[in-house]
Amino acid sequence: MRMFCYGLMASLIFGTTALAKTVPDSTIAAGENTAGTETQDRLDSLFSELKRARAEKAAQTIASRIWQQWFRSGSASIDLMMEWSNEAVKTRKFAVAMDFLDQVVTLAPDFAEGWNRRATLHFMMNNYAKSMADIQKTLELEPRHFGALAGMGMIMKNTGRKKLALEAYERVLDVYPMMRSAQQEVQELSEELAGEGI
Repeated sequence: MRMFCYGLMASLIFGTTALAKTVPDSTIAAGENTAGTETQDRLDSLFSELKRARAEKAAQTIASRIWQQWFRSGSASIDLMMEWSNEAVKTRKFAVAMDFLDQVVTLAPDFAEGWNRRATLHFMMNNYAKSMADIQKTLELEPRHFGALAGMGMIMKNTGRKKLALEAYERVLDVYPMMRSAQQEVQELSEELAGEGI
């Protein structure tokens, strides 16, 4: 089960696609508000499609497009640090990866994916309290972040808080109804809690 959790968390930290190319830092200020509005409009549209999707493959494609939007920090420097942190994680240089992610959240505190990546790394290092703190920050910035919600569910389950885990996975399915892993967790946790009379 732990390897499954690590595998899922790794897929959340690395996403399903490469980091999206962004505009150089020097061009951000002029179009920041417009770009932010356009990104939000695209995300709203994609989340609407994700909620309506009834085929798993179609939902995965939409989710991948959402990840692409989330990866767009709007800063080439931040994107580079995110990429370096990913490379460090792949070689299990967690301290190096953490240094990069600490810089990301300091320099771009409104970039939800920076917090989500650091939450994932804390999880991989068994720092559940720190992971939860970063998940909370991620969800403040993007309440529909199904990756962060799934991470919350895993932490709750791993620490024996099954009811809270169930609630977290139900929140995932409210955003991403066709996420198979969350469906399985909801089914298993519901059965376990029913068996315990809770």
